[in-house]
Amino acid sequence: MIERWMRALTDHVHEHGAQMTREPSGILRHPYTVPSSPDSPYYSSALWDWDSWFISAVLGQIELDRGEPGRFAAYERGTILNFLDHTDDDGVMPILLKPGGPVLHADPSRAAGFTENMHKPVIAQQTALLARRTPDRSWVGDALPVIERFVSRYLESHVHAETGLAFWQSDFAIGVDNDPSVYYRPVGSTASIYLNSLLYRELLALGSLLEDADRVDEAVHWRRRAQDLADAVNRHLWDERDGTFYSADLNLRAVDTEDWLHRGAPRAWSSVLLRVDNWSSFLPLWAGIPTQARADRMRERLQERRTFRAAYGVRTLSALEQQYDLRASNNPSNWLGPVWGISNYLVFRGLVKYGFADDARTLAEQTVTLFGRDLETSGCLHEYYHPDTGEPIMTRNFQNWNFLVLNMIAWLEGRPVVAEF
Repeated sequence: MIERWMRALTDHVHEHGAQMTREPSGILRHPYTVPSSPDSPYYSSALWDWDSWFISAVLGQIELDRGEPGRFAAYERGTILNFLDHTDDDGVMPILLKPGGPVLHADPSRAAGFTENMHKPVIAQQTALLARRTPDRSWVGDALPVIERFVSRYLESHVHAETGLAFWQSDFAIGVDNDPSVYYRPVGSTASIYLNSLLYRELLALGSLLEDADRVDEAVHWRRRAQDLADAVNRHLWDERDGTFYSADLNLRAVDTEDWLHRGAPRAWSSVLLRVDNWSSFLPLWAGIPTQARADRMRERLQERRTFRAAYGVRTLSALEQQYDLRASNNPSNWLGPVWGISNYLVFRGLVKYGFADDARTLAEQTVTLFGRDLETSGCLHEYYHPDTGEPIMTRNFQNWNFLVLNMIAWLEGRPVVAEF
């Protein structure tokens, strides 16, 4: 049965992958990619940040499978260039672009302070992913100064000085929309394990791009910044008691040694763990942050059926959390327990990285089964699913990172895999 679904899904992604490409339009001067087909009521015209990165991995896999190198290169490169076109002089890059104009972002001045989230730290990773797949790297040199400006701005505007951890400015457009460790919390208060994992890999990717450009000293600088961040994550976000990483609360009062109540024993800690058990806690495996011993403990947590392990993959929130809720929602989308293709994929990649091949195979096969049954029943894929029954919950014809099942199938079959940087 699973072999049949693997073939059906491979054919489906190969056939429909090109539906995520668009020609230049409006303010978007370059060809680009979107998360869905033109006839979808959702995501059919907008250029999104981290979605674009994963779409690039899918399109690269289609090229590799079909022996068509460079087929989608103009769209992948154009996606990056469109974001760089609309990055301001301070390095602020929008989360979302549409032909009619940038949205989900208003350029703040330094004087006014930075109070919004910007493009997730994945643009260097997307550039590195494309650059290592295509022979034409001539455009990367011109892109690098803007990418460096963006990453520098991230460190300036999104990093907590006391801990060295990255934080969200708000709960708006964070990707995992209603993560309880961020959603409805005070602005600038959450050092998200998800965000810090992305930023760590972004710093490494920038170092790789600079080394390829023979700018070795600068490459070393960014790799050292990556190691500083990894050290901060391991120091502040690892919970030895539970054997996992959590996000942390940064919303602490300043140390006041003059206050009569506090001066006798001012706090010696700079954050407090937010013990909300969600799938983001496993992202450090994908990023390569924990030691093998810590990864072993994290793997054990993935096996627990009362919390994360479900028939169709990894619950996005532990079933034991009070906020666990499988009801449909859109804007924000629901990450309070449903299975998503992207969460399954990134956990799968982390398991592969740390040598847990059997667990990775199980998760990949669960994802193939989930999507194969949906494709067979409805003729398309959906945005997210019930973790125990596999029933679709929301958004028909959702393509986007669901098509990464193609990359999982290549791994299952022992073929070359295009992976995100």
